[in-house]
Amino acid sequence: FCRVDPYGFERPEDFDYASYEAFFSRYLVVLTRRAIKWSKLLKGKNNVQKSLKVKRYIRKGIPNEHRALIWMIVSGAQTNMEQNPGYYHRLLEGEKNDKLVEAIKTDMNRTFPDNVKFRRTADPCLQHTLYNVLVAYGHHNKAVGYCQGMNFIAGYLILITKNEEESFWLLDALIGRILPDYYSPAMLGLKTDQEVLGELVKMKVPAVAELMERHGVMWTLVVSRWFICLFIDILPVETVLRIWDCLFYEGSKIIFRVALTLIKQHQAFILEATNFPDICDKFKQITKGTFVTECHSFMQKIFTDPGSLSMATINKLRESCREKVLSQG
Repeated sequence: FCRVDPYGFERPEDFDYASYEAFFSRYLVVLTRRAIKWSKLLKGKNNVQKSLKVKRYIRKGIPNEHRALIWMIVSGAQTNMEQNPGYYHRLLEGEKNDKLVEAIKTDMNRTFPDNVKFRRTADPCLQHTLYNVLVAYGHHNKAVGYCQGMNFIAGYLILITKNEEESFWLLDALIGRILPDYYSPAMLGLKTDQEVLGELVKMKVPAVAELMERHGVMWTLVVSRWFICLFIDILPVETVLRIWDCLFYEGSKIIFRVALTLIKQHQAFILEATNFPDICDKFKQITKGTFVTECHSFMQKIFTDPGSLSMATINKLRESCREKVLSQG
């Protein structure tokens, strides 16, 4: 058995190889079928137009060999990169903010210590690439600068695109457009969206909302890392990539779909909790096991389990929750 997965992550001591093998042999069949369909769709071109068919294809998963290309196109990153030739390199050559650089350097060794490609001893060592992407982004978006969590996201982008400049533009698509205000110093968007999730749980899984309230557990305690790291290090790599496929195309509501599915699917289990630490522990447990490893069936569930979830509903909730967060501020 391979101790290191295809993305360079070391598997934990207690990794269940048997059930993973069983899942992967089935998933390989799906991947092969999807790869053929994608090749037909792309017909050797490096472009797709947004359409219902493309959306459906993306929900069923993008084959790894096309992933970087499709993410770039559907997120708008490709267009931005083409419209700003040389911009990325100018950012790296320009004046640097010492405080920003220092903050990024501090986090380098903390980024994926379990990934062999990010070790200092690796050749090539992706820490250098990661450093460049984060420094460039911090100078491009001064309102955000750098905040913990961005290193993990940029790291994943680098693993998939294997391209520094593309990773920069995808990071820009996520932080600048797809995720509303998650990483700014006040993190208003992040705090708001955690409240929004709380409201959605009240609507869709009321018993869990009631339990949280009864024990005084704030949503931020159990889900903030889901939002900040976009499920990195929380769900298995393959599952995270499938979530991101949809995130780049359909936007931030995908995060709510995933969160609601995890909560709804494990409702009975969560409701067994009788106290505060118990609840926090249950939320750690629901992100492990076969339900989340089986990424193909998991992705089907996120579009059925939570029921209808329109952007209009989310935006309305965002407005009222933002008011609430600001008044608590």
